[in-house]
Amino acid sequence: MTATTILLLALALGCAAADYPEARISNGVLKVKLLLPDAQNGYYRGTRFDWSGAMSSLQVKGHEYFGKWFERYDPKIHDAIMGPVEEFLTNGTGLGYEEAKAGESFVKIGVGAIRKPDEPAFRQFETYDIADNGKWTIHQTADSVEFTQELSDTRGYAYIYKKTIRLAPGKPEMLLEHSLRNTGKKPIATSVYEHNFYMLDEQPAGPDYTVRFPFEVHPRADLHGMAEAQGKDFTYLKELQAGQSVFTQMDGFGDTPRDYDIRVENRKAGIGVRQTSDRPMAKLVFWSIRTTVCPEAFIDLRAEPGQEVKWRINYEFYTLPR
Repeated sequence: MTATTILLLALALGCAAADYPEARISNGVLKVKLLLPDAQNGYYRGTRFDWSGAMSSLQVKGHEYFGKWFERYDPKIHDAIMGPVEEFLTNGTGLGYEEAKAGESFVKIGVGAIRKPDEPAFRQFETYDIADNGKWTIHQTADSVEFTQELSDTRGYAYIYKKTIRLAPGKPEMLLEHSLRNTGKKPIATSVYEHNFYMLDEQPAGPDYTVRFPFEVHPRADLHGMAEAQGKDFTYLKELQAGQSVFTQMDGFGDTPRDYDIRVENRKAGIGVRQTSDRPMAKLVFWSIRTTVCPEAFIDLRAEPGQEVKWRINYEFYTLPR
């Protein structure tokens, strides 16, 4: 191999490594790789999920909790994203979507101002043109990353959105701290859900998984013999195969933060994660394919002009007793 070939190869590898901006943080127990928002080179450039806080990896004592669960990748595919990510919806659409005319913009918090095409209805799983990404600012320390997005006036909607990923000192715990300040002229009413693309040591969705709640859970949908609720536990009856999925809305939770307490455990991997919040759940959905297990807890938020709302989500990662 000639020196020129080696140089070209090194440059190619360097470019590949720099294609997707990332940050790495650790507290000595948790090791986390974050994919950073970037309108030109970011790993995720879709219009469904908030661009901040996506994680390609979270490891504790050699165990992996997240990863690439999908087969086909394109930066603008609506769910080509990893880790615990969030989507903001207002009545199932973007903020201001219903009153916007074709060619005008509506808002997806954490994404920006989205240009509305001439269409009969909102398409949650499609990627729209982005008219304004807003201004992103990122501050990193050894064990935290703070993301700030400022969106200027978009037909009366404007905001400053902050999310901080913080690792607890010396503990297998991670905190997601959020704030949303309404800097526009119109009220912001939205729901946000945490879409946890859990992949506990890449174990396939099946009977080794149990999802636990502090209340008796009641699935609304027919689960077609693939999963069932047993009191406070939701379990699989068979290992999901390629092309199979489980999807249902769930009832049973109350109106206090105490019920926002979700545990996902895998017996074969011997690990689990507990997810809690300082806000009550407004809605609970469960979705899974073979490669990922996803409880989705929704929170309702409202901020009048000039007001700020805050909320937290905490993750505790643990080992199951043998």
